Amino acid sequence: MDIAAIAGRAPVIPVLTIEEPETAVALAKALVKGGLPVLEITLRTEAAVVALELIAQEVPDAIVGAGTVLNPGQLEQVQRAGARFGVSPGCTPDLAKAIGTSGLPFLPGVQTISEAMALADRGFHLLKFFPADIAGGTGWLKAAAAPLAGLRFCPTGGVGAETASAYLALPNVACVGGSWVAPKDAVVARDWERIERLAAAASSLKRL
Repeated sequence: MDIAAIAGRAPVIPVLTIEEPETAVALAKALVKGGLPVLEITLRTEAAVVALELIAQEVPDAIVGAGTVLNPGQLEQVQRAGARFGVSPGCTPDLAKAIGTSGLPFLPGVQTISEAMALADRGFHLLKFFPADIAGGTGWLKAAAAPLAGLRFCPTGGVGAETASAYLALPNVACVGGSWVAPKDAVVARDWERIERLAAAASSLKRL
């Protein structure tokens, strides 16, 4: 499954920062049950790789990937752990080269037109737009649509329940990424029913 097919599975990719590995499986099951099967586990905690591995092994209906992949070493590590895709906030030439040889579906991050053009030259046509909210939001995406007609984006960073629909209404937006579907207080409280409800609401959002 390529990255476009993965992004097409649901309008929202939950961006998850997991502090405790023991919550990973229940969290993933709640999100999948709510209709969000594509999960991004950010490499921002010591628990991240273990959490990813647990979900890959125990939640077969989840398409679990790794976010905040910054270098080729991390790319190799998450691939060994069972990641089915990767995401980065930006993309260096070394990382882009490693992605190309890894075979792992990948969503590299951009913030500018020049970065998007450089990655398009390397064969990437679906890009993460990050941090979307402070980098221009829907206005940037509308302005970029004509000059970057062959590219689509997954805006992430500051996207919430109240703004997701506006992003998804744009023709060059494939999906959005966000953490609002798994609030920290709900995870701490093990309130999986609340997370499932939030996921169900997010999964019902319409794309153009």
